[in-house]
Amino acid sequence: MQRLNKDFFVRDVLDVAPDLLGKVIVRKFDNGEIKKFVITETEAYCGEEDLACHASKGKTKRTETMYMEGGHIYIYLIYGMYYMLNFVTSHKDNPQAVLIRGVDNVIGPGRVGKILQIDKSFNKQSILTSDNFWIEQGEIEKLKYRTDVRVGIDYAGEYWKNRPWRFILKK
Repeated sequence: MQRLNKDFFVRDVLDVAPDLLGKVIVRKFDNGEIKKFVITETEAYCGEEDLACHASKGKTKRTETMYMEGGHIYIYLIYGMYYMLNFVTSHKDNPQAVLIRGVDNVIGPGRVGKILQIDKSFNKQSILTSDNFWIEQGEIEKLKYRTDVRVGIDYAGEYWKNRPWRFILKK
C-alpha cells in the first residue's frame, strides 16, 4: 500500500481526522516484526481557540510538537501511565492534531498506545520518513462514519465539549 504523504497531513484537522478512518498504521517493533492496524476512531483538536486542545494555553514545552508542520507525531502521557498517539496536521505554527482513539478491535486511546508500544521517544518523529512508524492508504476509498462529541473534556465548557469532532468508522 502507498504511504501517506505530506499533502495529506498539511490540511485542516477537521478534514484530516475523518480521512484517517480506514487508513493503516504500520508499526515496526524493536524485534523487527511489522504489524498493521486499521484506524477506526479519531478525535480532532483545533488549535489555540479550541479550549479542549492542549494548545489553548499557547506554546509550551509540552505542546511545541503541535506547532510543527503536519506529519509529525505528538505523544503525551496521561494518568502517569498511558501514552496518547496524535498526528499533527495543518501548517507550521497552526497547532492542530488528531488523537487516535481506536484501531481494529482496540477501543480507547490508552489501549491504542499500549498495543502499538508507543512511548515519549516517538514524540516529534515524522510519520512521513520514520522507519518504525508510518501510515498507509487503506484498501477502501469511500468509508462510512458517524460523528459524536469528544470524550473526557468537560473542563473545556459546553461549547467545546459538544463539538461533534469525534469520527467513528461504521462497520
